[in-house]
Amino acid sequence: MQIEQHIVRLSAKSRGVHLVTEEICTQIPALKSFESGLLHLFLRHTSAALTINENADPDVRADTQTFLNALVPDGYAGFRHTLEGPEDMPAHIKSMLLGCELTIPVSNGSLMLGTWQGIYLVEGREYGGGREIVATVYGRVV
Repeated sequence: MQIEQHIVRLSAKSRGVHLVTEEICTQIPALKSFESGLLHLFLRHTSAALTINENADPDVRADTQTFLNALVPDGYAGFRHTLEGPEDMPAHIKSMLLGCELTIPVSNGSLMLGTWQGIYLVEGREYGGGREIVATVYGRVV
């Protein structure tokens, strides 16, 4: 059993739903040495989220963003936490709804995602800046 831990730094992204599978995997070179195991990803932020969804049709990303914005609109009158801008509290709610962590099986050095699955960063802020993920891979190495 081996455990590797890395800090993955995602480039700054605008508000929206962004496919980040490759950006994450290229920063975890040890992943290729795992015969079987798990990759745990923990996003260290409260106004963004991680999720897995379809990676083939970009309309999925746009529709997800449209739905989330309708569900938790900017400037909602019931929010008291407004000092950091009208999108900040909605970003926190979206993060709570979608979550800040994922666990993905690993086999023969690759993520065991489904054919149409990809890892997404859901950025809730207009200018969230770069994001950090603690990536822990553990399991049996080759």
